[in-house]
Amino acid sequence: MEKTNFKWKINTMPKTEDKNLSIMSVEEVERAKRFHKSFPQYSETPLVDLKELAKYLGIGKVCIKDESYRFGLNAFKVLGGSYAIGRHIADELGRDISTIDYKYLTSDELKKDLGNVVTFFSATDGNHGRGVAWAANKLGQKCVIYMPKGSTERRLKAIQAENATATIEEMNYDDCVRKAAAESAKIPHSVVIQDTAWEGYEKIPSWIMQGYGTMGLEAAEQFGERPTHIFVQAGVGSLAGGMVGFFANKYKDNPPIMVVVETSVADCLYQGAVKNTGDISIVGGDMDSIMAGLCCGEPNITSWDILKNHVTCFISAEDDVTRLGMRILGAPLKGDTQVVSGESGAVTTGVLASIMTDEKYADLKKELKLNSNSKVLLFSTEGNTDPERYENIVWGGKDR
Repeated sequence: MEKTNFKWKINTMPKTEDKNLSIMSVEEVERAKRFHKSFPQYSETPLVDLKELAKYLGIGKVCIKDESYRFGLNAFKVLGGSYAIGRHIADELGRDISTIDYKYLTSDELKKDLGNVVTFFSATDGNHGRGVAWAANKLGQKCVIYMPKGSTERRLKAIQAENATATIEEMNYDDCVRKAAAESAKIPHSVVIQDTAWEGYEKIPSWIMQGYGTMGLEAAEQFGERPTHIFVQAGVGSLAGGMVGFFANKYKDNPPIMVVVETSVADCLYQGAVKNTGDISIVGGDMDSIMAGLCCGEPNITSWDILKNHVTCFISAEDDVTRLGMRILGAPLKGDTQVVSGESGAVTTGVLASIMTDEKYADLKKELKLNSNSKVLLFSTEGNTDPERYENIVWGGKDR
């Protein structure tokens, strides 16, 4: 197996009040799932049981949630964007989200009740923006998306195809977030739908995290038993906080061992763990990684509060780790189902395989108690959202 490189830090940060864990309560996540089920495009994405890979790695069970099937958009992000849009509209109308569904959101009744079309602003390196644009388009609202430099034309065009105004800017992701907030402030009846939280902007990101919870709830039901380990990737940390928070609530008395993985060029959560104070860390500058969806250097402050209290280990991974994961999933062992997993989707698979097969990670394997009794849950958060790059990496043996 290919050799990879990553750094790791066991979490020894001081525990805090845990004031945000309730955001991801089982009850809140069930509300989000009921909302998503009202969409005619909804269906559960598969949980793939990789029995042969588990055997090869010496692990009891390895299952991966394949989000390439989500709403036909090839990525999980639409779960957060659509739920946040639904919650925002419900709030504007003074209604509970349980009374709002897809049929109402696409009806003439909504137009009459709402009065104005809402413009949803967001920043993205691909999947989040496409999900927001798709939901806004389906629900007859407007959308403006800013993308950081280095974003691919293919991903830009996919967003524009959803009737969104979308541009690639000469700035990094975090600066695009600031631009979206500034431009939205100039437009009446507009709002920022962003999956990162900062002081004064916390409600909508919490709704996005709850929307992601649908994926976690599906996976928990499909897994059929308590996972011993959950590996999840992180950009700003909203997905990671959502999954860690949900499973910490679901298994309060005996939570799984949680591992969070970032790209090394934007490893703000890992850096926070290294700092060991519990305070956030910020990573800036240009972020050159094939894991574009994880290139976010400023953490979601709501999510960070959950992660620092419930994550066992933070990992900062080089691109070779996700390339390994993509190839393992794309060309599986005989008997296993193929999972087409993109650059930001496969990094946890690469990490797990490396820990189990490379002696240099023997100490980490021991720390995480990974063995033949382990039952591991992974999330492939995107498919081949850039097909040319995917083929280059998986079938062409190239770096990107």
